[in-house]
Amino acid sequence: MAASRSTPEITPVQIEIPAWLRKVCFALCAMNVTLCLMAYLARVWIYDRNGLGVPTDFISFWAAGRLALDGFPAQAFDWDILKRIEVAKLGQDFDGDFPWHYPPPFFFVASVLALLPYTVAYLGWVLASLVPYLAVMRAIVGHNFGVLLALAVPMVFMNALVGQNGFLTAALIGGTLYLIPIRPVLAGICLGLLTYKPQFGLLFPIALIAAGHWRVFISASVTAIAMFVVSWLAFGTESWLAFFHWIPRSSQEIMTEGKATWWKLQSLYSMVRYLGGTEQLAWAFQFILTASVAVVVALMWRSRVPYTLKAAALAAGTLLAMPYLAIYDMVVLAIPVGFLFRIGLRSGFRAYELPMLGIALVLIAAYFTSTPTGLGATLIVSILILGRAGSWWRRAPAPAAVAASV
Repeated sequence: MAASRSTPEITPVQIEIPAWLRKVCFALCAMNVTLCLMAYLARVWIYDRNGLGVPTDFISFWAAGRLALDGFPAQAFDWDILKRIEVAKLGQDFDGDFPWHYPPPFFFVASVLALLPYTVAYLGWVLASLVPYLAVMRAIVGHNFGVLLALAVPMVFMNALVGQNGFLTAALIGGTLYLIPIRPVLAGICLGLLTYKPQFGLLFPIALIAAGHWRVFISASVTAIAMFVVSWLAFGTESWLAFFHWIPRSSQEIMTEGKATWWKLQSLYSMVRYLGGTEQLAWAFQFILTASVAVVVALMWRSRVPYTLKAAALAAGTLLAMPYLAIYDMVVLAIPVGFLFRIGLRSGFRAYELPMLGIALVLIAAYFTSTPTGLGATLIVSILILGRAGSWWRRAPAPAAVAASV
């Protein structure tokens, strides 16, 4: 329990932020804002030139919320029924599908969105989820520069364009990691809310148990159970039965048949499939990577490695461990980068760190060439974290009663 009482470093920034770094981040931030504005004015975002809705991921949120408000939440999981609602709202048909495969608690968010006019719902969702993401990045970096860094991530534009939940996922993961040492109960609540995308919580129990953060573990469990109960009362047993019933189809069409196209996913599994590997080979490589990451995370969280590096490793490891990782989920990569900047702005950056982060930035931006380069960016950030932690590996594990340093 004592491990939960460690506190993050609160000393002010000791290293002056280079002017060129501010300018680069400001330019990237301005580019994201400009691209959003240009997309809207060019009528390729929200509505097209004919006044019809542009088919993007967000329509699945609105349509699922509409079905929930009408008393038919279980039908949102039916791909055919949901598409009819989506086509009716957009005013035009489209190729493929925008399915709904979130657990029933996320109906609360979708229902609120469906109450609003479509444009207001779309923009409101993007902005409402952006704010906590920016706040968390500011807290992690420990400087206002964190806001600029958060907005400089190339995936900010992509997530806003398709109206996805990358900002919310990053905010919950970052909030959990930042709050664990200082507000364990609140950290657990953030982690419990993350169960709306349960695959992101794969490594967190391992880290929490390894470090003895039992208050966080219990708080997260209680929150997850509460979400289940409340959603069951609100949307009925049928919604949960439908959720589990339709998971196999989602897995079959996305992970086996690749109907979402492999270059849109950023995991090792999808990279193997993109390069022509079989499903069995891809799962074998992904299993080895996930198991390896889990071992490293467990060892780090039991060691004397500074908490900032533990948090960064868990955030980056979460991305590596997942076989299904959409491009908009790569917003989460800003969290470990934020922790690295927290360290760099206090003790100085190593000569190779900023150039390597620049390479990672280029790899993420290369997504717009329809190439799945996000995995390379995540690996670079992970290598930087391990490089920082390397000097600590030779030390003996910290006693359970000693709080982890930051």
